[in-house]
Amino acid sequence: MKIVSIWGSTGSIGRQTLDVIKNHPDNFRVSTLTTNSNINLLIKQIEHFRPRRVVVASSDLRARWEAELKERGVDVFWGREGLLEIAAMGDEDVVVNGLVGCAGLESTIRAIEAGVSIALANKEVLVMAGEIVMKEAEDRGVEIFPIDSEHSAIYQCLRGEEIDRIKIIYLTASGGPFLNRSATEMKSVTVEEALNHPNWSMGRKITIDSATLMNKGMEIIEACWLFRVRPDKVRVVIHPQSIIHSMVEFIDGSIKAQLGFPDMRIPISYALAAPERLEADYVRPIFNKPVQMSFMPPDTEKFPALNLAYEAIRLGGSAPAVLSCADERAVELFLNRKIRFDHIPVIVAQVLEKHDVIPKPGLEEILNVDNWVREIIQKEVLPNLKD
Repeated sequence: MKIVSIWGSTGSIGRQTLDVIKNHPDNFRVSTLTTNSNINLLIKQIEHFRPRRVVVASSDLRARWEAELKERGVDVFWGREGLLEIAAMGDEDVVVNGLVGCAGLESTIRAIEAGVSIALANKEVLVMAGEIVMKEAEDRGVEIFPIDSEHSAIYQCLRGEEIDRIKIIYLTASGGPFLNRSATEMKSVTVEEALNHPNWSMGRKITIDSATLMNKGMEIIEACWLFRVRPDKVRVVIHPQSIIHSMVEFIDGSIKAQLGFPDMRIPISYALAAPERLEADYVRPIFNKPVQMSFMPPDTEKFPALNLAYEAIRLGGSAPAVLSCADERAVELFLNRKIRFDHIPVIVAQVLEKHDVIPKPGLEEILNVDNWVREIIQKEVLPNLKD
């Protein structure tokens, strides 16, 4: 039986992880649950999964909820400090990091230092600090299991293969809800339209990133660190049906692909059990009716986020962290209806241009990037944002 901590248990990844665990009670026991502020759902999860402790990121809720949470028989931790404290305990087998944005970086490093394996859904961790995180994991003998469907697919395709036999890694992308819209039509995209992904059910931030293809740009950077490959070996291909989750072409010309119904519980299940596989009654058949699969190159003029990601890799150092934080802030502004949808990559590009790259940033410098990005957007980018 594996002991599992779930960071972001009330979010999309967290809820689906708990669904997998609920279906396999003999395989897993939950030790920790965390939420930002959804206490009502957290209480329901406590009652069902009986964790030893919980973390609530929003410390301002402490006065209202601490007594009621403790009545459920759990130890309660609060805020960033609480997450860092439980991350360093190291008394679980695997942490599922389903946090959003840069919030999961420092705690992930703490968990790795404690010798705990990471099932990683938070791509910002490797985008912002891939060199630091992967070195720490290697030094501690800790495994990082990808939860992203694309990286899970690559991980599975590479089992038994040598990295130096890779020719190209193909990251598949559905193209999101605006695959067939023109660049001009992007100006009128609403929040509701952008959140309506055609294939996947995900959290709000990652759904917007999928609509701009910034999600895929970050996955390029993530793949470079996870699989130790150069950026020129990672390409994006549009595959609207989301049946093939990614492919690896080898030097002999053969290609391995991992296929499956677009359901995040499948890569979550594999990350929790790897290298074993768990039987799943929620898996739906694909080939019980005619299936058409199509592929096309991405339109980088309509979706400039891909080129921004390659530019961030080229610049190196602190540039990918700036890309990640600028996107997080721009998505936040769009969801709050402060900017247009097509302004998201514009803001990211302008912030990257204004940044003086730190060639070998330490963790503290990376963590400080977010404050710098927010300040530069507020003071210099937003006032000069043009239609």
